[in-house]
Amino acid sequence: GTLCPQWPYCRKRCSYCNFNKYVVPAVDEAAMRACLVREARTLLRLSQVQSVTSVFFGGGTPSLASPCTVAAVLEAIAGTAHLPAGAEVTLEANPSSASPPRLDGFRAAGINRLSIGVQSLDDAELQLLGREHTAAEARGAVEVARGLFPGRTSIDLIFGLPGQSQSAWARGLEAALGLCDDHVSLYQLTLERGTALAAQVSGGNLPAPPQDLLADMYQTACTMLVAAGFRHYEVSNFARKGALSTHNLSYWRAEQYIGVGPGAHGRFVPWGEGGCSREARVQTLEPDAWMREVQTRGHGTRRRAVLSPLEQLEEVLALGLRTDEGVTHERWGRFSPHLSLEAVFGAPGEAAELQQQGWLVLDGGGLRCRREGLALLDSLLPGLLCQLQRG
Repeated sequence: GTLCPQWPYCRKRCSYCNFNKYVVPAVDEAAMRACLVREARTLLRLSQVQSVTSVFFGGGTPSLASPCTVAAVLEAIAGTAHLPAGAEVTLEANPSSASPPRLDGFRAAGINRLSIGVQSLDDAELQLLGREHTAAEARGAVEVARGLFPGRTSIDLIFGLPGQSQSAWARGLEAALGLCDDHVSLYQLTLERGTALAAQVSGGNLPAPPQDLLADMYQTACTMLVAAGFRHYEVSNFARKGALSTHNLSYWRAEQYIGVGPGAHGRFVPWGEGGCSREARVQTLEPDAWMREVQTRGHGTRRRAVLSPLEQLEEVLALGLRTDEGVTHERWGRFSPHLSLEAVFGAPGEAAELQQQGWLVLDGGGLRCRREGLALLDSLLPGLLCQLQRG
């Protein structure tokens, strides 16, 4: 199983972000630490996960938490379940909270992989995104991180900014390739309702990037990264020298996934209370309310829903097709013992048509997108889900 502790606080609100995050004058770190520790133990007991294969500290901005908070959560995990010596333990970090002593402290606390929110290496773009850091600070942070976590430092980049040209994006990516380690995550900017950037675009102050330009930017990036030796192992993720993120993979493979903290999502079977079906769970959003619930009720889960067998298969399909390995026969069989991939998608229908068009493959390995199909996955999925519902 994998565990995802959430640190919900940020120092400022980025112009494009609508995640569950809070900018507060003072954080009661001791209280949040105690609650994360308590909730991690509660959910690990509930899921009866024997061994935790990966831990991912997300947020918010978890690099604003102190190393002792990270250490306390990791100790709680190791004390409740088995945390193998080689487990991947990742921290998301912002360049503005990634000083050498701080990163060294995280390493001493048990972090062994870093995911740095670089987003751009252009100062004007960083300002547009409302980031606190400059391009020079981002470079410095990545260099320090690579010294401390060689081969295990990932960078995030965003493309499709209002007014960004194809050539500006290619230049930015070229610069990032000169700086990066062995893992890169690319995200197309989405204009989320309620964000400052979306308001500027809808108000006509900034141009919305045209759809075909976005598709071209994505293809350019894929081509450049693959040429630089990266494996395009998931829609948004690229790794070379085998530096795939275990945590990401376990999520796309629909394994036990435990979210701990304000607004955290989870997918697991609560064996500990006699449950035998996978549940979708969401924790209370607001940090103070979440902490009160953990302290008074003993847990901070706000919503839980048992996933029907069909809903589970829909998730296995939608998540698995994002990866270059696709949905293997073995994994499908775990969720669908009575109806094979062949039985559902081998019959005449949407999947067969998509195979003929060259977007999809169904063979001895399983069902997966061809390289060209990955970019179109969102438009391919509805037809496949229809076929699954009929099957």
